[in-house]
Amino acid sequence: MSDWTEQLPQAAKDFISGRRVDEVECLVSDLAGVAKGKAMPAWKFGKQTHFHLPNSIFAQTITGDYADMPDGSEFTEPDMILTPDFSTAQAVPWTADVTLQVIHDISDREGEPVKMAPRNVLKRLVELYEREGWRPIVAPEMEFYIVARNIDPNQPIIPPVGRSGRRVMAKQAYSMSAVDEYGRVIDDIYDFAEAQGLEIDGIVQEGGAGQVELNLRHGDPVVLADEVFYFKRLIREAALRHDSFATFMAKPIEDEPGSAMHIHQSVVDMKTGRSLFADETGQETPEFFHFIAGLQNYLPAVVALIAPYVNSYRRYVPDFAAPINLEWGRDNRTTGLRVPISDPQSRRVENRLPGMDCNPYLGIAATMVCGYLGLKEKRMPRPEMRGNAYIASDEIPMTMGDALDMFSECAPIRELLSPEFCDIYEAVKRAEYKEFMQVISPWEREHLLLNV
Repeated sequence: MSDWTEQLPQAAKDFISGRRVDEVECLVSDLAGVAKGKAMPAWKFGKQTHFHLPNSIFAQTITGDYADMPDGSEFTEPDMILTPDFSTAQAVPWTADVTLQVIHDISDREGEPVKMAPRNVLKRLVELYEREGWRPIVAPEMEFYIVARNIDPNQPIIPPVGRSGRRVMAKQAYSMSAVDEYGRVIDDIYDFAEAQGLEIDGIVQEGGAGQVELNLRHGDPVVLADEVFYFKRLIREAALRHDSFATFMAKPIEDEPGSAMHIHQSVVDMKTGRSLFADETGQETPEFFHFIAGLQNYLPAVVALIAPYVNSYRRYVPDFAAPINLEWGRDNRTTGLRVPISDPQSRRVENRLPGMDCNPYLGIAATMVCGYLGLKEKRMPRPEMRGNAYIASDEIPMTMGDALDMFSECAPIRELLSPEFCDIYEAVKRAEYKEFMQVISPWEREHLLLNV
């Protein structure tokens, strides 16, 4: 092996297993969570320490257009320095040749982290926790749909044809038979994950037709965000192998539940190794309640991060398993903030508001920044909700425009995430929102064309 392959994680070394690496994919996440970067021959990758990409990748909208720079400056697209983080190196098991993928760190020419980069935003939050002597722990849950191929955007998305030859129409949550209908896709997800060194806690059928939930282990926020970033790629590839699509849209199918990325978070005292949310007797601590209060007070200001598209707000409707409230409760899935049953050392808060369409780095950062402010401000939350919180009044912005207004006006959030990131994120999202508002939908043509 050459020197650079000695730095690879064991799973990547096992994948190579004495074979020659043909290609390396050098990846970063843009604001949407889309993988950007370069692919190059492995021999060339081994001879260089870094490569360059223009900072304009963070001004690109989901449609491929570009937002204007927030400060009104000309768009000169200076290069950023991308350096491989070898701890993230993984196999690309769906390619014909031996290929590896590596997430890269992003800095400017002075060696400072580029503040617009989503992975750097999350790293900044981790550092803020660590300065206080706290180690944040997260565990994401990924919900997504396996759907029939859809190559005409004017046609609705429908469930796939399952193993039985029938379309997967059952809405049987936790049904093993439902999972078996698209078992070949699930088998490839397991195989790809094993080759990449990714750990899956479990896969279950969710409430929608063709909807699946994949649970990940708990751990370091950046590591887990990297894993979600990788999982989205491998799940899409597994579905394509079987003539179907995997979609992470928040609400891909009418009259079906939306897809969430629930985020469990706890905090550990770095000196003692004990949970910040439990005292010596196992009782809930003031910090536990402060963390919940931070989520209640600041989540409305970060909804633009956890619900980043107009489609995201179609998930926030009553009676479709998506909480639209900021209530908290113990083992109560109707609340936006749920405290699962656990032993004291594993006590955590589950944020059920983020959609699966959010950038994993930014969705996790959004939860962390709210909890951090709660720990610093030491306020108390509202009393626990013990009943059905679905009937509670709406407490979060319900449109992209309102969410962006709240995001831009919250000084504490802007300061902690960095004004540079917040400015470019808002510019990109307003550009996307403006473009969407120029589209006339089939509903408008059907009901307004001749009736108004």
